[in-house]
Amino acid sequence: MDSGRLRLYAYMGLITPVVGFIVIFLAISSAPWFSWTGNALSDLGVRGTPALIFNNGLMLTATLMAVFCLGLRETEGDDSAGQVGWIMFLVASAFLLGVGVFPETAGRIHYYVSVGFFVSMPLALFAFTAHLYRGEERRLAILTVALGLFAALVWTPSWDGVAIPETASALAVGVWAVAMSLRMLRKAEK
Repeated sequence: MDSGRLRLYAYMGLITPVVGFIVIFLAISSAPWFSWTGNALSDLGVRGTPALIFNNGLMLTATLMAVFCLGLRETEGDDSAGQVGWIMFLVASAFLLGVGVFPETAGRIHYYVSVGFFVSMPLALFAFTAHLYRGEERRLAILTVALGLFAALVWTPSWDGVAIPETASALAVGVWAVAMSLRMLRKAEK
């Protein structure tokens, strides 16, 4: 495993959630009509400057996330749960790309890629939980399952708009990506 390439993948994992949230908050700041309790984040991708920022920003974030997946493949793909985990995370990045490519104005496909993104993220974390537990990394496995459960369970209450659970779910996965990136950096130093 090339340590320079692994560091690059780790840095992608560190900046992916930062870029994603910067894009979301820039789009929100350019949309005075946006309501956390009455809108979905995808409503930002419909018209004007917010749409330009949001859709292109999600495509950039998805690309960074896919590069991070290459590092997950190299460091975590040594057993079946690790393979399922990085593949599911790559699938989540493809769904995120789809959210940017197919905004709400594209019709029903937007719903499918959006739901696919928010379903595949916790599933990836659950697969990684099994992988980490098998590898005797119990604390990271506990963090991973807790973040996966949070990312999934935040959807159980009834919400008028889904911007809050979307953000909370993405934040949980972002925290996990940072933890895994730091772990990847430690592996690169060995």
